[in-house]
Amino acid sequence: MHGLINRALQSFVEVTYGPRIWAEVVSQADLEFDEFQSMLMYPDDLTVRCFEAATNILHRPPSVFLEDLGTFVVTHEPFNPLRRLLRFGGEDFAEFLHSLEELGDRGRLVMPDLDMPDIRVHQEDGQTYEVRARWKMLGAGPMLLGALRAMADDYGALAFCSLAGVNEGWESLKVTLHLDDHSEGRAFSLGGVSA
Repeated sequence: MHGLINRALQSFVEVTYGPRIWAEVVSQADLEFDEFQSMLMYPDDLTVRCFEAATNILHRPPSVFLEDLGTFVVTHEPFNPLRRLLRFGGEDFAEFLHSLEELGDRGRLVMPDLDMPDIRVHQEDGQTYEVRARWKMLGAGPMLLGALRAMADDYGALAFCSLAGVNEGWESLKVTLHLDDHSEGRAFSLGGVSA
């Protein structure tokens, strides 16, 4: 697993629950180091062990933990490059949803060895979308759910997002876009100056 993903997990636990909880995760996951390096690759089982340790220590359901992690990586300032990558997807939330299928390719332009979920989007009617994600590990759906909710707020859209199940490895979400311009949203500039 790419260190960037592991580092996001570590940052989420440290910022949200404190360094003491991260130290417990390190101990319970039997890591031989205290922190992940963003640019290194790690065995997948290390990521799984850290995730399982965190959910056990915090007594959080895995899907809730992953949803919160998805929100964190979109809204937490040190991960602003990810927010920028996502915002390049469109002028409004509807365009952004349609661009999700290209997200993996855009991410690999920046980091060629980054393993991103495969995402498919189907617009069912004028305001309803099915977003499906498949990754080498289960959990892409709840993490994407948190990210999509945060991005709806970022765009100022009024959207209802929910998990819709798993079928043949694809984790499905339903997104109902009620208003694309519900509120002002956060500022974004292609030039890099954003609020």
